[in-house]
Amino acid sequence: MITHAPVIDFLSVHDEEQIALVVQLARQIWSEHYLNIIGQAQIDYMLARFQSSAAIAAQLREGYEYFLLQHCGQYVGYAAIRAEADSRRLFISKLYLVDTVRGQGMGRASLQYLARLADARGLNGMWLTVNKNNPALNAYLKVGFVKTADVVTDIGGGYVMDDFQLEWTPAVHPQTGSNDNKY
Repeated sequence: MITHAPVIDFLSVHDEEQIALVVQLARQIWSEHYLNIIGQAQIDYMLARFQSSAAIAAQLREGYEYFLLQHCGQYVGYAAIRAEADSRRLFISKLYLVDTVRGQGMGRASLQYLARLADARGLNGMWLTVNKNNPALNAYLKVGFVKTADVVTDIGGGYVMDDFQLEWTPAVHPQTGSNDNKY
């Protein structure tokens, strides 16, 4: 049996209407996914501080790129990235999917898209942070990300983000020069 990766469209976020869709998706996804990990009070704090319309607009002005993720005409998540010229890597600031599509290859397809984007921009890899108790950690490790640091960040309000830093670098075969990474 041949299986195909799901098709996910990455739609660039530029205007207030698109930002409002990201805010709506963030509230939905964070409420369904993070409640048992960080609790409702921290979810509310983090959404207000990092995923409000004003916060997203500020991040866009600071060089972050936001994308709405669409599958079969439905919005299924969002992502935010920033190319880092000094390290020549792509920072995946956010990659979130609605509960109904998790476990269907959407995360892998999204990471494949981002890996191709990084390569097209001449970047040498990608990195992100993920909560130590997030089940998505295993998905990242499965596709070739490696833990590189333990990161605890005070985000104010009496809250911290207790994360692992993960990195992904394309594996190049030493003799053929071909990319042997899992993507």
